[in-house]
Amino acid sequence: MPKVKRHASSAGGEKAASPYTKNSVFKMNKDLGQHMLKNPNVAQAIVTKAGLKQSDRVLEVGPGTGNLTHLILKATTAPVTAVEMDPRMAAELTKRVQSTPADSKRLTILLGDVIKTTLPHFDVCISNTPYQISSPLVFKLLALDPAPRVCILMFQREFALRLFAKPGDKLYSRLSVNAQMWAKISHVMKVGRNNFNPPPAVESSVVRLEPKVPRPQISYEEWDGLLRICFVRKNRTLRAAFLGTSTVLEMLGANYRLWCAQNDVPIDDAPVTEIGDEDVVMDVVEEEEEEEWDGIMDVDDEDELPDFFKEEAKKAQAGKGNPNRKRKGKLAELVREKVRKVLEDETELADRRARLCDEGDFLKLLYAFNNEGIHFC
Repeated sequence: MPKVKRHASSAGGEKAASPYTKNSVFKMNKDLGQHMLKNPNVAQAIVTKAGLKQSDRVLEVGPGTGNLTHLILKATTAPVTAVEMDPRMAAELTKRVQSTPADSKRLTILLGDVIKTTLPHFDVCISNTPYQISSPLVFKLLALDPAPRVCILMFQREFALRLFAKPGDKLYSRLSVNAQMWAKISHVMKVGRNNFNPPPAVESSVVRLEPKVPRPQISYEEWDGLLRICFVRKNRTLRAAFLGTSTVLEMLGANYRLWCAQNDVPIDDAPVTEIGDEDVVMDVVEEEEEEEWDGIMDVDDEDELPDFFKEEAKKAQAGKGNPNRKRKGKLAELVREKVRKVLEDETELADRRARLCDEGDFLKLLYAFNNEGIHFC
């Protein structure tokens, strides 16, 4: 009679499944960016790079089945919060920590979208970040008050490179300037696609964000509003970005009118009756630049044309070629002169291109514009 085949077993009986082996329970949801980190060495390196203290409260974004979570729980004795979008993953993580009552008591699992979730106070954030929320997550973390001490985040490699790109780099963008204004950013390590299950289509990188303390004393809305204009076409000169597009001047004019009303500054918006040579030249420039504005944008999701400009550009396009279009009033001419003065006289940045300007240049611009009553929100 043939012998019954026995499965290989360990000293303790049937061989236990490793949490890093291929997960056959779930079909990963790629729409949620579910690529589970399966390499235990990479997971340990990520937690080690966080430099956790025993008293550190930790936030983990996208814990999945808990490959990083159980290492975090070992490294700290403080509460750990995990935010998970997928109820299946949250249930699996809950089941996994139940075998260790002490860890189960310290772990709180929040089910939902981390961008919309009110987060508890924490000292360190660790995340194998779903790629589609990379940018919103970065700025949500940097906007927290008090800010976390450090964030160790895994991103698609190109996004990570954009975060710490410098002026002149191909990937330097509004994202680069914005992130570096609020945090010190450094590259930790590369992570190949084969370290995940299922493997993503791109390579990944781990970055370290250390929010600046104290926080820069500027308005994020103002700062981002300025950068949006500068980086719509980052290879344009700043003169063309501000003076060559009527929609930008109209927006700044509306903001200036509001600022005057709030500060009891009288304004004269009577129509300009005479058209000088300079007006004719600037009209031609505007029309040429508006054509460029409506053309191909930089391939950069973070630098796409804001909705306001898209709507205004359509209106401008519809009104082109109308010889009876309304002449600009004195307020519009005043705003144009203020913008010209800032770019050419006060900062001398009119001929610079956004891709070559650093944080100091943009701060200089914002300060000079604000001194003239020009605001961006």
